[in-house]
Amino acid sequence: MARPTILTVDDDAQVSAAITRDLTVQYGEDYRVVGVTSGAEALDVLARLALRDEPVALIAADQRMPRMTGIELLAQSQTHAPEAKKLLLTAYADTEVAIAAINDVGLDYYLLKPWDPPAERLYPVVDDLLGDWRAAHPDHTADVRVVGNRWSDRAHELKLFLSRNHVPYLWYDVERDEEGERLRGLAEAGPDELPLVLVPGAPPLRSPALVDLAGALGLHTTARQPLYDVCIVGGGPAGLAAAVYAASEGLSTVVVEREAPGGQAGQSAAIENYLGFPRGLSGSDLTQRAIAQTGRFGAELVVAQDVVGLEVRGPVRAVRLASGDEIEARSVIVASGASYRRLAAPGLGDFAGRGVFYGATATEAAQCQGETVYLVGAANSAGQAALNFARYAERVVLLVRGPSLEATMSRYLVRRIEEHPGIRVRVCTEVVAAAGDGHLERLTLADREHGSTEEVEANWLFAFIGAAPRTDWLGADVRRDDHGFVVTGPEIAAEHAGWSLDRPPYALETTVPGVFAAGDVRLDSMKRVASAVGEGAMAVYLVHRYLATI
Repeated sequence: MARPTILTVDDDAQVSAAITRDLTVQYGEDYRVVGVTSGAEALDVLARLALRDEPVALIAADQRMPRMTGIELLAQSQTHAPEAKKLLLTAYADTEVAIAAINDVGLDYYLLKPWDPPAERLYPVVDDLLGDWRAAHPDHTADVRVVGNRWSDRAHELKLFLSRNHVPYLWYDVERDEEGERLRGLAEAGPDELPLVLVPGAPPLRSPALVDLAGALGLHTTARQPLYDVCIVGGGPAGLAAAVYAASEGLSTVVVEREAPGGQAGQSAAIENYLGFPRGLSGSDLTQRAIAQTGRFGAELVVAQDVVGLEVRGPVRAVRLASGDEIEARSVIVASGASYRRLAAPGLGDFAGRGVFYGATATEAAQCQGETVYLVGAANSAGQAALNFARYAERVVLLVRGPSLEATMSRYLVRRIEEHPGIRVRVCTEVVAAAGDGHLERLTLADREHGSTEEVEANWLFAFIGAAPRTDWLGADVRRDDHGFVVTGPEIAAEHAGWSLDRPPYALETTVPGVFAAGDVRLDSMKRVASAVGEGAMAVYLVHRYLATI
């Protein structure tokens, strides 16, 4: 593949030469930097690159150009380079226009001129934009290959694990792709041995367990130390934030995640209300940044390990794993989050992973190209998923049990959904039955307002409803409410139930001293990414206070 292009556009020849020079110095080894002095020239370059099927990674355009402004150019550039990152160079007086362009043309970032020194003001911005572009356009020469059946629940589980752990893979359907059948034959894999996972440099994996797949990929599945200062159970926003703060402050730290880092937030196609990211960012992007931070500060990350028990051993808390291993630590932060609730309609359980899915990663939308997709839910996660699926599906139908979206979804999302021609919202509607032969083929929908039912053809149903906390493993000593959410600090103190020390429990402390809870798993938490990150950081502060007393 040709080197990706960075295109700069500025009508001032001197400024154009400067930005082109600065970008060439920093990125010229991996990218071809092309500078032009008008919007018309830029569109001509983009057309020629599109004709040659050469990728464009970044377009950096000045706003104040005659005949065609930077925003007008970036809007028209989507015809030839829809996936290029868009950077607007602008003056302070134009910041309102630039902010509006975030929604209007999908602007990724605006940068005030001048950008000197580039090492401080230009390169960090471009590094982030090019990093995001590279993540979306990986080199496929060393990809993992997955061979299986389109409607296999095991294949879906493995693909989801790879996606959420940011492992690029190529998917081959044995019923649709000749290459898939060829690879299955080469491996001499029978029907019961699918899905087949082919990792470069390793023997074929036949319907592997997640822990075996993780090991083959070089991911860590065991802890390295006999004792830690803090063991964090769960790798969502709360757990990763706790890991960053704990490790950066010198605590020996390990994070245990049963699937992949990110939690529910990691599956989001876009998080648009997180402070500091005006363009928004995907859950995957947020997760990758957080993982990089935890690794930088020395926290360990153990994946594909399910936690099944908690024991108090004097000053030590032991976390038991399903594999039979255990991790000992002087404190524990429970950040195991919550999963989407299962739909209870007859037939749906038969098609889990075979047309019926709970949550969805941003990459799963592409498999629904040209089809009709049904989504269940009315919170922000469902709204973002609807917009993401609408990029690929012929039609997206959002099923809402209540009378409207406004009560449960942010207004900016409601507005975008209402304006999207490919999304239909059906209020007062729920799924009451499902049917199919080997995979989902039909849904029965009930209109609660009019008391009628309707059967529709459907191969894809994604549910984003409710929250079921993962707390069964905590045992009887850690108090929880009737729904399984962990009771902490003030609620314990108010009831004087199950607390054994003279001092009152700390704010996020559970009924077991030295065991804290943060994020969605905690009773009365806000169920927002920002609050989960804040609680993760706060939990580490309380861990320090606790450790100072033992």
